Amino acid sequence: MQATEWDHRLAVRADGKNLVGHAGVVLLRRIADRVGLARALSAALPRGTGPGWRDRGMALVQLACAIALGATNVLEAEQFQYQWRSLFPRPVSDSTLRRTLQEIDDPVAARIERVRAAVRRMVWTLLALRPGGFPWISVCGRELTGWYVLDLDATIVTCTSKKEGAAGTFKGTFGHHPLGAWVANTRECAAMLLRPGNAAANDVADHKGVLAAALRGLPLPIWSKLLIRIDGAAFSHALLAHLQALTTSRRRVRWVTGWAINDTDEKAIARLPEHVWTLALRQDGDVHEIKGTDGEWISYQVAELTGVRDLNGWPEGMRLIVRRVKPSRRDAKKLTDFEKRTGWRYQIVATNIPAHQGLSGTPGSGQVWFVDALYRDHAEVEDRVKAIKRVGLGLLPSTSWQLNAAWVQAATLAADLDAWTRLLLLHDEPTLAAAEPETIRRKLYHLPARLTTHARRRTLHLDRTWPWANAPQLSGISAGQLGRFLGMLGVGVVAGSAAFDDALVDPATEFADQTAVSGGWKVQGVQDFAGLP
Repeated sequence: MQATEWDHRLAVRADGKNLVGHAGVVLLRRIADRVGLARALSAALPRGTGPGWRDRGMALVQLACAIALGATNVLEAEQFQYQWRSLFPRPVSDSTLRRTLQEIDDPVAARIERVRAAVRRMVWTLLALRPGGFPWISVCGRELTGWYVLDLDATIVTCTSKKEGAAGTFKGTFGHHPLGAWVANTRECAAMLLRPGNAAANDVADHKGVLAAALRGLPLPIWSKLLIRIDGAAFSHALLAHLQALTTSRRRVRWVTGWAINDTDEKAIARLPEHVWTLALRQDGDVHEIKGTDGEWISYQVAELTGVRDLNGWPEGMRLIVRRVKPSRRDAKKLTDFEKRTGWRYQIVATNIPAHQGLSGTPGSGQVWFVDALYRDHAEVEDRVKAIKRVGLGLLPSTSWQLNAAWVQAATLAADLDAWTRLLLLHDEPTLAAAEPETIRRKLYHLPARLTTHARRRTLHLDRTWPWANAPQLSGISAGQLGRFLGMLGVGVVAGSAAFDDALVDPATEFADQTAVSGGWKVQGVQDFAGLP
């Protein structure tokens, strides 16, 4: 019996019609349209009147969608769009995409940031309406209800060719050194600053600028509670004083930062009695332990250093929390003489969280073990950094500083669309909502499909056997939820109707002047950005 080869009588023909290579792009585009991003960008970006002129806002949205799907330059972005020609008949060419980026100077970039801020206001209101409400972070099993958490971190973007701003970095590599801010609650990138490769990790002016841009982009309620977390790059009198000054009569700001240990700190640690050390906890509330070289379990320990270490000249109310752990073999070469003598490796955290009051609404949040766990939870920002480097930031495509800065803007828009898709559409699909960029592309964004038209309706057909075929049905952001939101804004339209869709996608509709209060936010509709200065 002769075995039949798998390709027996198999023919390959390039005659398919209405095929869509990356059907998941409909999620990104519908999010952009439904929350008003596409129309708002069209009004904010420069306009032209010549023949063949392409809407710059729509071009930027198409570029952001392509970046979210994996494009690393404008040529790849154009090629990605050919996978969607059945959905969007006119792909934006790479030359048009390049001209769009060239037109994003500082004033236009500021307008784009204002667009993102207004759209994020709508997204956060929709989050309050979804099942489970707005996502509050939890530390040691305790939810920080009402606290918006902002994480700052820098990263290295390497390059092999000479580009404007590329220079030797503190890690011995060559490239750029951008600094960003992320909202821990929603995993959104609130601000991103492109910096030269030789920019200092603890540059105070850069941190102030990113903080200011992030605060402008967050739709915080009138009475807000903000927690800022930064690693050891915040170790400076000027930056800690600036963080302390962010508190106003309407905004309470708490911060937790790293601290560079010096001889003065080690002398203060040496004066701590042994009984003040207490067990450190993991994020789930269990005791934090590691297995030693002899197989014995060793606990992490924390203690209050505030009353022992002289803090004269530092912000009033600042506390120091010290943490110790038995060093590993990898840490042996980095130990100081004091650490070698005591047999412990030490880390210090600075904070202005009061010991007795803690974070309002979270019992026990002023305890040393909680502050230590709260700071270590900041390490999750590394995952956000890795994610955005896989969504456009990992490779700056041009030799021009201006084009690369504009590309960073497009990458943050792509990260926004990806984050909003996860938050609004995939909240009931936890494996997809928390998936890495490559994973969600493979499972959802890069799905093949076939487009059919019947009775003036277009239908996108996915493989019925695909495990995640139900995810693109937009079940998480139902018409009823959006209808309730528009109802609060005073818009009398029926969910699912044409007027309903028009009200969502047009930032200059009648609800632009309406306000509503939901979940503590004073919500305003997306404004008409054509009149922005």
